[in-house]
Amino acid sequence: MPIIIGPIVQLQIHLGPLKVGEKGAKRYVTDPITVLERLRVSPDGVVGLHGGEEVLDAHHRAHTLRKNEDGMHGVSVGFTSHYRAMQQRFGEHMRVGCAGENLIVEASRRVEPAEVGAGFVILDSAGREKGRLVDLVVAHPCKPFTGFAHRDEAVPPGVFQESLQFLDRGTRGFYCTWAGQPAVLRLGDRLALA
Repeated sequence: MPIIIGPIVQLQIHLGPLKVGEKGAKRYVTDPITVLERLRVSPDGVVGLHGGEEVLDAHHRAHTLRKNEDGMHGVSVGFTSHYRAMQQRFGEHMRVGCAGENLIVEASRRVEPAEVGAGFVILDSAGREKGRLVDLVVAHPCKPFTGFAHRDEAVPPGVFQESLQFLDRGTRGFYCTWAGQPAVLRLGDRLALA
């Protein structure tokens, strides 16, 4: 029996890039993040389902932004426990989902990179497997996201470096690849360690 981390409490896509501006002066924005009640996942990535409309996530293999042409790591996962730690350090503007992960899972503890090597399993509310998330990699923080954490205010270089380190090691989530047949994910589906 897989070890359950918790239920999915938020599903979202981003309609466009979260890093905007000229090279060397990019900043992080959350406006393109769209919260939905259902997502369809496949090896190509995530499609948002809203009524009868389907909207590609920016990391879907077929999206015009070409952020994931090889189809690897088209799904991302974050945890409420990690957001609580970010809010404690940086403030309430680090709202759940602001890092742009597709699946936000309620977790009572930090989820460490060392324990997710085999990936995740998604279970429906009855405990049936919907599919697996494999090939996990840490979503390393970028400078624009770290600047966003500091409310785009100038901080000493040492403080900025400490923040980059704090946001790393899975704090900002994990990128994954969907393994299996396409499936629709809903709020309340559960995430477990594979």
